Amino acid sequence: MQFEPIYTHGKLTIPKIELNLDSNPLVGIITDLKRKQLLMDQLVDHTQYHLFRVQQGEYMNLRVEELITFLIRVTKRTDRVATLIDYFALQGERNVKMKHLSPSRRMYVTLLRVFFAYQPTLVLEEPYFYLEEEDRRHFKQILDDLSKGKQILILTSNLEDAMISCDTIYRLNEAGFHPLDIRDTEVDEQGVQEQDQANIKLQKIYTKKNDKVILFNPPEIDYIESLNGSILVHVGGESFACALTLTELEQRLLNFGFFRCHRSYIVNLQKVREIITWTKNSYSLRLNTGKDAVVPLSRSKLQELKVHLNI
Repeated sequence: MQFEPIYTHGKLTIPKIELNLDSNPLVGIITDLKRKQLLMDQLVDHTQYHLFRVQQGEYMNLRVEELITFLIRVTKRTDRVATLIDYFALQGERNVKMKHLSPSRRMYVTLLRVFFAYQPTLVLEEPYFYLEEEDRRHFKQILDDLSKGKQILILTSNLEDAMISCDTIYRLNEAGFHPLDIRDTEVDEQGVQEQDQANIKLQKIYTKKNDKVILFNPPEIDYIESLNGSILVHVGGESFACALTLTELEQRLLNFGFFRCHRSYIVNLQKVREIITWTKNSYSLRLNTGKDAVVPLSRSKLQELKVHLNI
């Protein structure tokens, strides 16, 4: 799968992307709404892709069983309706009209169109966003089954939603297109910590989200803060817990352009867009990130910062 570069007002919005879905049948891309739409638009005219858009509608006056029957006939499948109703866990809703389903259940049934798609590659926009926990579990199982014979690309703005199904995840933002290094906690966390302790020059910062260890390259990080006794690493508008102290992170990131701008903050100087002067003794740094972020700058750090920035 290939995406061509797109420029907006002279600025690169989508770089050239080549995805090998043969070796990775379930791939996720975390990005914003604008970039999701630009990616989807590039695939519209390709017959090998089945696209599911989040605003996709459905026949609201059909009962669930009627809709499944219709999809079987249209796609000329040989499945029995009763068998699929059981497989989709829709026994209790088989005689309910789509318009009378709960929002989560309605979206879940609408998503089932991907099960009937004949195309070898499925591209889904935010498949889990509107689903409640039970529907998420059911749909994850369906995608896992489909991935045995099809390639699946999930576009989402939420890391946790990508992690539900995808083992290979990329982030697409103003910094470019790059993979996220995600590992199972129980298998890899100890090894990651031992490797970090053994290396003088740290190449990755490890964080934790749910039951996963997520490793970031230093340039991906916007800033780090200490909040209520916890260390949070901020990347692309999301925050991730880190077991290291600010002092440890400051030492490890020293050679990557990071600066301790406040007793509770470390900032990536490559992301600094503006030094804000509030009063003679009060300053902040505005960052050039996906979501506008402002972090405090200690008065005692101002001159040191100017030296780092050569101003």
